[in-house]
Amino acid sequence: MNAADRWRVLIPALWAGGLITVATLATPAPFATLGQVEAGRVVARVLSHEAHASLALGVLVLLLERREARRAAARGSGSQFSTGMALALGAVFCTILGYFALQPLMPAARAGQGAFSFAQLHLASAACYALKTLMVAALAWRAAAPVGAGARPPSSSG
Repeated sequence: MNAADRWRVLIPALWAGGLITVATLATPAPFATLGQVEAGRVVARVLSHEAHASLALGVLVLLLERREARRAAARGSGSQFSTGMALALGAVFCTILGYFALQPLMPAARAGQGAFSFAQLHLASAACYALKTLMVAALAWRAAAPVGAGARPPSSSG
């Protein structure tokens, strides 16, 4: 296993762990200890950092998955567009939609302006985050699978 293969296993696992930590610890904790306005500012900052990190990690994972897909296609055991690439692209799309497209609409929605309510936008953004987390967890799961997983081991004779 070379360095790129190791990074292909490690990065999705760390990314998934980071997403789960943000969802379960970093965003609820401020609301438990601060006032709603202050907590909202802290969480907005955390989610901003997470979104930018997710874009960078998503592109990096996409490049690593692309490398692996090319190697598989050269061996004749896969396509140049792999499931791993689709999962990485899906995670990047969820980041763009959930943070960079929906989040800027939230202040106006909170003020009662716009086509969607704050609750609707928050729900859509949270759904994008949850879907992204599932896709990254699937990437980590697939990357950690032993080579040839699912194949039956040779039977021993004797």
